[in-house]
Amino acid sequence: MNSIINKTLIVVVMATTLQSCFVAKDYTRPELDETEHLYRTDNLPQDSLSMADVSWKDMFTDTYLQQYVEEGLQNNLDIRVAIQQMAAAEAYMKQGKAGYLPSFNANAQMTHQELSENSQFGGFFSSIDQYELSGSLSWEADIWGKIRSNKRAGEASYLQSVAAHQAVKTQLVSAIATTYYQLVALDAQLKITEQTIATRDSSVYTIKELKNAGQVNQVAVDQNIAQYNNAKALKVELEAAIFKTENTLNLLLGRPAATIERSALDNQQLEADIKLGVPATLLRNRPDVMAAEYGLINAFEMTNVARSDFYPSLTLTATGGFQSLELDELFNANSLFANIIGGLAQPIFNKRAIKTQHEVAVAQQEQALLNFKKTLLTAGNEVSNALYDYNAETEKFEFREKEVKALRNAEANSEELLKNGYANYLDLLTARQSALSAELNMIDNKLNQLLSVVNLYEALGGGWK
Repeated sequence: MNSIINKTLIVVVMATTLQSCFVAKDYTRPELDETEHLYRTDNLPQDSLSMADVSWKDMFTDTYLQQYVEEGLQNNLDIRVAIQQMAAAEAYMKQGKAGYLPSFNANAQMTHQELSENSQFGGFFSSIDQYELSGSLSWEADIWGKIRSNKRAGEASYLQSVAAHQAVKTQLVSAIATTYYQLVALDAQLKITEQTIATRDSSVYTIKELKNAGQVNQVAVDQNIAQYNNAKALKVELEAAIFKTENTLNLLLGRPAATIERSALDNQQLEADIKLGVPATLLRNRPDVMAAEYGLINAFEMTNVARSDFYPSLTLTATGGFQSLELDELFNANSLFANIIGGLAQPIFNKRAIKTQHEVAVAQQEQALLNFKKTLLTAGNEVSNALYDYNAETEKFEFREKEVKALRNAEANSEELLKNGYANYLDLLTARQSALSAELNMIDNKLNQLLSVVNLYEALGGGWK
């Protein structure tokens, strides 16, 4: 027994010494020239702060919207699926961490053997019974870093699932805010349309009186009635859009369809400063970029694993326990037995399997790198577009306000001139239709302002913190 222990210690010392001979490389983030010019703007940001660092609770000031985002993060089905994916990845990560530990199996066995009388021992025994209670231990030394790389690959896979979960949260927060703003914008358009219907109803009465007075003909009456019904049809369309948008928001919240409580479009303000942060902040703020890099780390470590398969593996196997021909003597000291085997196994020829595995791992690592670069470029493109949209919508809103003011004045003046016989009814109809379109467009413009900030917030990686 002392001899076995001494030999075991020798093998363990040899394995520990060889573990310093790692062939596995350590991951370092590749140099990416793409990060230098991600944002297409003349004024490249120098501030490391980004609006992505702002919590959604501070970003959205509407109390109803805050409540819906909180509810969505708790109940949305995509979020719950992502959580289960994280749980599965965590289980694999724990398995990878246990790779350094030996495997141990316990065995309880009873063997009964009937011997042929013509066999070697058949003349002495008709049957043999043997009882065994034993345990076997197997341990592989991590000489080339294979187990370490497997462990790191599992950790990267888990962190990738965490980043994927964060990406789902970012997308969900953006989707809830977008749908909510669309809903309040539809409310504003419906309110304008209802006011238009009331005005045109009164105008139909007025134009009929003007016809009776001989100032206009029946064509003018028919045109006014047509405009009145056009506004009523628009109201029905807006009510249908509101109904469907409410259902969409309920789906995002993970609950059955119901009426959505909300405030007004005029109450919506996003007070957050427009801060992009330097391009490199996307690497730590944007979840899909982080997930892509963790995918690269995973592929890098799996390449290490494939490379280590070219080298010999050192395995230590030990078996011991009790073995006896008589059950009542099984736990006797004379029934003890032990075996220990330590050896190196070097692959020589295995139908090119190891080389193929390594080539595939290298190709997959290159694919992961290209995916990482593509994800980063996509992120920069989305930030650039969102920033341009925000600036464009902000500038356009000033012109929309002036357009609406001018067309409202034109409508009022045309109506007054028509009553006094100084204008054509077609001028009034054109002014009315243009004023309504301009008011609806101004609401769309304000909605697009809000959505451009939400899109920029999402593009920078905000919403998951």
